Amino acid sequence: MKVLLVKEVPGLGIPGDVVEVKDGYARNYLLPKGLATLPRPHEMARYEGLRAQYEAELADRRTRAQRLAEKLSGAQLTFSRRVHDEDRLYASVRPQEVAKAIEESFGEKVDPRRIRMEPIEALGEYEVEVGIYEDIAAKITVRVRAAD
Repeated sequence: MKVLLVKEVPGLGIPGDVVEVKDGYARNYLLPKGLATLPRPHEMARYEGLRAQYEAELADRRTRAQRLAEKLSGAQLTFSRRVHDEDRLYASVRPQEVAKAIEESFGEKVDPRRIRMEPIEALGEYEVEVGIYEDIAAKITVRVRAAD
């Protein structure tokens, strides 16, 4: 069955695409959830404009993500922590804290789930990768020093 996508469906397409799917998938999932409609001429015309708008929005997201990646690349964040034996930290540095520091330093929100790192439990300098958008990422340096 051919359907016209109204919303983005991962692995299937974006709004305005006409795709061929199995009848049961269309009748039981796509149509009832409002993700697709039947490809009638008036619907096709209506969603052609939506598709152009959606593609412009995606291009804008990518541009903003690239700007943020350039801003973050090579950035250094410093955290102070209390330490005990052998320079081990009492409280580790976690992705949530790195995301908060990025927001405070650069004014940009980053989802902590997109920060690829293990919790830092010792003093030192660590390289952390921040996934910003799809395949766009930036590497930052996280420095952990002993608190006074």
